[in-house]
Amino acid sequence: MGTQFELNPSRRHFMKLLAGVGAGFAFSSTLGTFTNKAFAAPAAGSTIEAGIAYPISTGFDPLTSSGASSMAANLHIFEGLVDLHPATRQPYLALAAKEPEQKDETTYHITLREGAKFHDDTPVTTEDVVYSFERVLDPAKASLFAQFIPFIESVKALDDKVVEFKLKYPFALFKERLTIVKIVPKHAVEAGQAAFDAKPIGSGPYKFVSATKDDRIVFEGFDGYNGAYPALVSKMTWFLLSDDAARVTAQESGRVQAIESVPYLDSERLKRKGKVESVQSFGLLFLMFNCEKAPFNNPKVRQALHYAIDTQKLIDVVFLGNAQAASSYVQTTHPDYVKATTDYTFDKAKAEALLAEAGLTELKFELLTTDHSWVKECAPLILESWNSLKGVKVSLQHLQSGALYGSHVDTGNFDVVIAPGDPSVFGNDLDLLLSWWYRGDVWPKRRFRWANTPEYAEVQKLLDEAVKNPAGAKEAWTKAINIIAEQAPLYPIVHRKLPTAWNDKVLTDFQPLPTTGLSFLGVGRK
Repeated sequence: MGTQFELNPSRRHFMKLLAGVGAGFAFSSTLGTFTNKAFAAPAAGSTIEAGIAYPISTGFDPLTSSGASSMAANLHIFEGLVDLHPATRQPYLALAAKEPEQKDETTYHITLREGAKFHDDTPVTTEDVVYSFERVLDPAKASLFAQFIPFIESVKALDDKVVEFKLKYPFALFKERLTIVKIVPKHAVEAGQAAFDAKPIGSGPYKFVSATKDDRIVFEGFDGYNGAYPALVSKMTWFLLSDDAARVTAQESGRVQAIESVPYLDSERLKRKGKVESVQSFGLLFLMFNCEKAPFNNPKVRQALHYAIDTQKLIDVVFLGNAQAASSYVQTTHPDYVKATTDYTFDKAKAEALLAEAGLTELKFELLTTDHSWVKECAPLILESWNSLKGVKVSLQHLQSGALYGSHVDTGNFDVVIAPGDPSVFGNDLDLLLSWWYRGDVWPKRRFRWANTPEYAEVQKLLDEAVKNPAGAKEAWTKAINIIAEQAPLYPIVHRKLPTAWNDKVLTDFQPLPTTGLSFLGVGRK
């Protein structure tokens, strides 16, 4: 993952800070039926220690929590009505006792799991469910997550077991989006939001114990949990090790049993001590243009700069093979992957021909990039490719994400940007992934400035069509992806693989994630 997410009450500022979002959760395209699995009770005194790559940058209240470490912790502390296993991407019923019942085109009923309790031993009620959704939807709360459920009109408790959802319009992905909102105890939040943010109370398998900035997060197993993934150890400690060397040393020495974000150069060495696996993610390095500024308002120029990048060299040199050249907007492992009709395989001659067709004999500009270490490693190779083109001269400036977007992109003071991003941390359905960059005002209007084109209007039409007509969704999404690939206002260069290391002689059923963080749902110790 590239960035942690910072807490800010302004939704617009949230968008700026989330511009370089790192890798995240993927969502299955269908809602699976949960089948109960027998788990052994945790042995007394059993513990798991882990190394997390990012510091605590936000609190834990799921209304506003967007820090990389906090969001990973919340997977263990909170539940939604439906959740997705962060490793398998398979949906399972969490606080919902059975799959949502569709009453008509815009009405659903959801029954709560019998006996579900919060960590303070109070029952989870339908009132808590209504409260959790309403606070996310409340514009005054400025929750980042409201943008993912704009189709919800109202949420109402019918009785102490059933909640009714009314939608503004038929929305085919309603079930998948239930995972966005985590259920919180109304009484605890209303007693003091700041205190709740610092010491959260959920209904998940692990209770929050403490968090110390730049040091650790401590959990303990919750005996009152009766859902799909009970705690299999009595205590977990996550050490916050943002320094790569410290994280690798902790894994090698046995101080921890798992670490995320293994440096590519250390992968082979750590394999001698246990398992290391790189998982393909949606997380990408994208190339973005100021589409209102000549000559980048010409799609042939944008295409030329894509064709000119020696992507395989990037993958070999920077990622040591831990990336996949983009052949579509999404990675090949995505359930709705389709190869784009425009495929930017390295072709210097084609790049130069396109620049000539655009009427350019000379092209000079400055490339802006974020200051993530792996992005900074990619930039010189990209410049080498571009500067080898006839008549092209490119300079380079690295900037911290906030400065890049605040001082340059959002003011229109840029030509070309390379940065990381991954909205799949919030969900992996194709509508969400496409909407993140190609809907609304933040990106297409204020950033890459493509919103006044007929192609943009066509993409909006196709995205609307896909969610309103499930039978034709694949066809509509394919058309949208092909337009985006051909126009390339913002388009991926590569999708990254994320390496995780763990001690398979100690941990049972551990699985690496295609996102920031680690999951210990269903994981125990031998």
